[in-house]
Amino acid sequence: MSKISAKKIIIVLGVILVLIQFYQPETNMGNSLGENDITHTLAVPVNVMEILKTSCFDCHSNHTDYPWYSKIQPIGIWLANHVNEGKRELNFSEFNNYKAKRKRHKLEELLKEIKEHEMPLSSYTIIHKNAILSNEQAKLLINWADSAYQLIPLDSNKHK
Repeated sequence: MSKISAKKIIIVLGVILVLIQFYQPETNMGNSLGENDITHTLAVPVNVMEILKTSCFDCHSNHTDYPWYSKIQPIGIWLANHVNEGKRELNFSEFNNYKAKRKRHKLEELLKEIKEHEMPLSSYTIIHKNAILSNEQAKLLINWADSAYQLIPLDSNKHK
């Protein structure tokens, strides 16, 4: 009896796995740089922008370069949720829309995450080895974010 039950469970799970392949979550395929991106608020040197694009933009911008396996469910669903969560936390493509207080807070969080080696996430860098920050890259980002933080006015409610 238990062999039959186990066999039925495997068949049902297999059918579910096949059926879920027909569902493809919405992809994040907008422009990472546009009228509201971070460069309209802050000066972002080329070397800093390259690090941001390589290590941050897949989860924290309006454009994600998806790996081939993102079409396989439930991996694609997990990736979509992960990207959406990342964009809710910080979206470099929409940074110019944030109020000054939020901009400063997001830069504080960025500083903390980099200093504590929390970003990029290890679940991302397992496959994206080029996204791992070297000590030099981390220091560069920290110095840039710290300088940028100082440039955003404390009491301004304006976008810029």
